[in-house]
Amino acid sequence: MKGLHGIIFSYEKHNDLRDLTTNRMPASVPFGGRYRIIDFILSSMVNAGITDVGVVLHGNYQSLLDHLGSGKDWDLSRKHGGLRLLPPFSYEETGGVRAFRGKMEALAGVRSYLEGVRQSHVVLADSDLIVNIPLQEVYQAHLDSGADITAVCTSSVDGPDDVTYFRLDGEGRITETLYPLNDPTGCYRSLEMYILSKDLLLELVDECMSHDLCSFRGAVLQAKAGALNIRSFVWDGYAAQIHTLKDYYVRSMELLDPTIRREIFHPQRPIHTKERNDASTYVDPNGTCCNCLVADGCTIEGTVENSILFRGVSVEKGAEIKNCILMQDTAVHRDAVLHQVVADKNVEIMASRTLMGHEGYPMVISKGSKV
Repeated sequence: MKGLHGIIFSYEKHNDLRDLTTNRMPASVPFGGRYRIIDFILSSMVNAGITDVGVVLHGNYQSLLDHLGSGKDWDLSRKHGGLRLLPPFSYEETGGVRAFRGKMEALAGVRSYLEGVRQSHVVLADSDLIVNIPLQEVYQAHLDSGADITAVCTSSVDGPDDVTYFRLDGEGRITETLYPLNDPTGCYRSLEMYILSKDLLLELVDECMSHDLCSFRGAVLQAKAGALNIRSFVWDGYAAQIHTLKDYYVRSMELLDPTIRREIFHPQRPIHTKERNDASTYVDPNGTCCNCLVADGCTIEGTVENSILFRGVSVEKGAEIKNCILMQDTAVHRDAVLHQVVADKNVEIMASRTLMGHEGYPMVISKGSKV
């Protein structure tokens, strides 16, 4: 898509992902057996024909750098354009890097990058959204409507508490932007994805910085509601915003539903990720694997039910895994029992251990732990 440039905001939010974000940003949290959360919005951009994508970084981003690399796995390793990892925009202060204050401050920090954007329009998106959306349709709707800004939203208000909501008129124009909101009945939940022209974006960035305004929601969506034509694109397909551990666990387990899995992993809009060449998964004749999502490179000799296994997971004889998420290279030894457990990468569960969580509050084992 020659007219559209992608910008992804990857920053540390006030989330409740607990140990999953001790060593990484929410964008690089593993999801779905072999992916990272950022893969979904990045793949949506690539599948729409976007060839230039900038990722604005902030916080503990080393894991994300390792995952994205040069962008080769997304066909974004190019001499001109392609994937650009934009440097942190915060200022060093006593006590460390200043907290993220808002998208407009982030964009002001990379203004020289924005000036060099070759495309006429920009799509802004957060990195913690699980979605497979045809962005070319959103862009065409933006052009057809003549909107200054098009905001992607969903009629489903079932989502995290700390999100933005819109009220729409009968023609799809956004009349109010609301946050926080105790009763979202009749509103539409923002998916934090916006399309606007490059020229308008630069104008807004300059205006916000001259008034020390940092928030896109407050300084643009709310303050400019009367001056700009801000319209909606309602997406009622699958869309999950991951803000808490419960969000992560519930949305991961939804992938065991074939209907949801087919929608997320649409054959015409594949989800791309960093490649890792593993052998095929081996299931012992005396082992059990029922209703699971299992990546390659696993060895299953025990019992695994209703669970998600990432690449390289091993489950020894006598072990029982139910309703769990075991990330890359986790090893579960003989006769261990795990229910409602989320194990990060390279975790080792010793023989005969019993670990029990709850679907509303799963037990999390941090990366590299030995239990």
